[in-house]
Amino acid sequence: MKPIRLTAHAHEQATERGASIAEVREAIAKGSREPAKRGRELCRYNFTCEHTWQGKRYPIKQVAPVIKEEANEIVVITVYTFYF
Repeated sequence: MKPIRLTAHAHEQATERGASIAEVREAIAKGSREPAKRGRELCRYNFTCEHTWQGKRYPIKQVAPVIKEEANEIVVITVYTFYF
């Protein structure tokens, strides 16, 4: 796999939304991919276990980075998380 580089925005959003950098990398490596705007891809990967987010417990956290695959690297544009 190509090296993965997070933009400053992606790093900030991952932290703000409760995703670790390791989870972002795992979502890219193992997650399903779907087309996104501007030739980008959205990777989705579900992490199962009890997660606490904003004082509430959730059994599943989905980490969904938006990536742009370049010739020599994968650039993470932003990171979404969904708790359910």
